[in-house]
Amino acid sequence: MSLVGSIKGRGPNGFGSNSTAEEVTAGLSLAGRTFLVTGARSGLGRETVRVLAKRGARVLAMGRTKSSVNEGSALEGEVAPGECDLSNPASIASCIERVRRSERKLDGVVCNAGIMALPNLERAFGYELQFFTNHIGHFILVTGLQDHLTHKARVVVVSSAAHTNAPKSGVEFDNLDGAKGYGPWKAYGQSKLCNLLFAKELARRWRGTDRTANALHPGVIATPLGRHMPAIARSILKAASPIFLKTVAQGAATQCYVATHPSLDTVSGEYFADCNVAKPSALASDRALAERLWDESVGIVERIRAEVPRSAA
Repeated sequence: MSLVGSIKGRGPNGFGSNSTAEEVTAGLSLAGRTFLVTGARSGLGRETVRVLAKRGARVLAMGRTKSSVNEGSALEGEVAPGECDLSNPASIASCIERVRRSERKLDGVVCNAGIMALPNLERAFGYELQFFTNHIGHFILVTGLQDHLTHKARVVVVSSAAHTNAPKSGVEFDNLDGAKGYGPWKAYGQSKLCNLLFAKELARRWRGTDRTANALHPGVIATPLGRHMPAIARSILKAASPIFLKTVAQGAATQCYVATHPSLDTVSGEYFADCNVAKPSALASDRALAERLWDESVGIVERIRAEVPRSAA
């Protein structure tokens, strides 16, 4: 329990910064439901898988490789490890095909995986790697599974308060390859803003249906996501844990809450933090920007499919 979390207290729904994933799902039965969770190898993704399975759900636990998901402590319950490398469209396509062929329709997709603040510019298929992995990868996955979602399915996109570090324009459409300048935190912020815009645009496109799409900030947690941070920064973060940081169990609470809680059956297009609705930046609510990002994302996916053979895409 962090000092800051204690000061913040609980929100209108009775949950708050110090709530855990088990607490926000207490009393729920998810028997008969199927969820797909990306980034299930460790951290928030693994805790999300564990808690959803504990409540009776069948969970498709996706990592960059199937073997990586199987590493570490055993996951109890109905958990099916699988491969979904979000920086590799061919891996994503294979994941989509496997799910559509062998799994019942999904009640929820938790877009949890991500990479953060790469110190040097890296690219995938000509695009800056954080933008490609954090946004385009999940865009391909979710849009590819749309017709395999139940009529009341929920899509939960893990964004971050770091979306406020995005460029002033929000998304630098003329610099998606990073060639005109790259900053680790600016690029990460842009990718997290894209996550938020994607969730909001998906919610808008689903208006009039019972499906929902929401984004969230999980909080600041010491997980493998921070492995690219300088050693001194990681040390400072670790020292500050009792004051500022959430535990993994607390960090996974908001995504578990948004993915499962009955009170959110009709809530869509929102941004959550500490298990309650929060206010994102003004850019996150820019409908024109969200629409442009959607169209650009469709174009990127189409170009990749046209230029790269399916077996290597």
